[in-house]
Amino acid sequence: MMKLDSGERPVLKGLDSEMREMVVDTVRQLKDRLLTREKILEFDKNEFFPEETIREMLSPEIGLQLIFIPEEYGGMGGGARDCCAVVFEMCKICLGIGTAFFAIQLGADPIIVGGTESQKAKWLGAIAEGNTLVAYAVTEAGAGSNLAALKTKAQPVKNDAGETTGYTINGTKQFISTGGSADFITLLANTPEGQSFFVVEKGTPGFVQGKGEEKHGIRASNTSPLSFNDVFVPVDNLVGGEPGMGMKQANKVFGYTRLMVAAMALGAYQAALDIVIPYAKERIQFGSPLSEKQGYTHKLVVPHIVRFQAATAYMDEVAIRLDSGESDLHVEGSIAKLFASESANKAADDAMQALGGYGYITEFEVEKIKRDVKITCIYEGTSEIQQSIISTFRWKDTRKTKGGFYGSIADEMEKLNAEVGDVGCHLYGLSANILNDIITQVHDARLTRKQHVMFTLADMMTHVEVGVSLARKAVILTKVDDSDATKISTISRIFADEVAQLIIRNALKILMGTGVLDKIATADFMETEAYKKLILSSQNVFNDMDIVADLVFERTT
Repeated sequence: MMKLDSGERPVLKGLDSEMREMVVDTVRQLKDRLLTREKILEFDKNEFFPEETIREMLSPEIGLQLIFIPEEYGGMGGGARDCCAVVFEMCKICLGIGTAFFAIQLGADPIIVGGTESQKAKWLGAIAEGNTLVAYAVTEAGAGSNLAALKTKAQPVKNDAGETTGYTINGTKQFISTGGSADFITLLANTPEGQSFFVVEKGTPGFVQGKGEEKHGIRASNTSPLSFNDVFVPVDNLVGGEPGMGMKQANKVFGYTRLMVAAMALGAYQAALDIVIPYAKERIQFGSPLSEKQGYTHKLVVPHIVRFQAATAYMDEVAIRLDSGESDLHVEGSIAKLFASESANKAADDAMQALGGYGYITEFEVEKIKRDVKITCIYEGTSEIQQSIISTFRWKDTRKTKGGFYGSIADEMEKLNAEVGDVGCHLYGLSANILNDIITQVHDARLTRKQHVMFTLADMMTHVEVGVSLARKAVILTKVDDSDATKISTISRIFADEVAQLIIRNALKILMGTGVLDKIATADFMETEAYKKLILSSQNVFNDMDIVADLVFERTT
């Protein structure tokens, strides 16, 4: 966990802020030529994958893919913060286009983390040159996030001396982004030594790139099945040169790639807010703008402003940790993806509601955003997979540290509350303490095999950790007297109420809903000081929502 008093600031990987903003501005400029509103709507209507447009974005004149390629292989050497910023901005324009771009980065990741020097020079160099589309081929019909269920096989081919000269691949892959157009793919297949990644080039005999699927959303991206019938690849195409390393290589990138999906969801999220907020200021009903009506602002907009800021604070914090050299942040990647994607999906749904009949009409775009953003709750591991990861690993962290993991968070929040006053820290700290206690009770009652119990815990864990990041941001801004300090502090208080109410609701659900824990445990919980304080968390929350609405809608009082 990142803390404010962690001492000397680490040297961060990636671009400086000025260079990052220049790249982001390049993405924004695409709206004037390659990715105009009219073209985006046309791509969606016709379910058209604009391959030429994507390739132009990779050309030397634009070169957006350089952001994720290390400098030694012809790229810019961007870090997690840089890639999040670029993907976010692109998905504000169109999540389908963003998915096509992200597929290239995803396909390159096994080579970046596991390739030999010669493989990196060859394949990353080809991507950097700007004439290569890439796909990441892992998912199968019977194996999504459960990689152990993969059936695609890579059988070694040996020469007369018994040396492996290559592999023959047989099997199928499904739901592969940019799979139908990729110039090469990184394929995960089973070898005798275990799962391994291979580079398979377009046009290799026996490698068939299927027709694109008709999809609910992200229609500007290509999603295709792939099939392999006695496809021979030379041993030089075995990523890393050593078989059986595929799972290790895949696990190295999960924290990073799921953070990128969070950024994608937040891009679509911001696009929805950018439509709803101006509409509310212009739309007159019963003599006044919708932006002046609490039934509109406090139900359909302000909660999403709050969750957007919470998700962004968490994403930024994890990106900084990655750029400072931390690894093994797969749980944090899951938390970022789960919270951002589910929040964005709900925000898009409410954006349609906020526009009324217009929200249902293609021209106003929010219905497209709604169709698009749903995929972020599914690809790179469904929300349920993320809940399973979060609850399992955080339960183990809690047991391993004897409650120290969330106990230290609670202590940090109380310390910050004493330093800066009410930005929600006290409620976050109480929530962390209750979460600690519920995890212990679930463990002691042997409920960790009850999947719904663990999912319920995951939601508690996610909200506490996201809220803590938002509180840290509010504290930092308050200490430096930043112009956004009031806004973020108010938002943090509102989100603290949401966290507190979720903690109470889910704790009682676990205590009473399983039929295992007795009534005494529930009664004891309801008598604790933490419970009694959390049930009062909503004090003044409507007033805080008024403050946020005033700021967001530029209302004068």
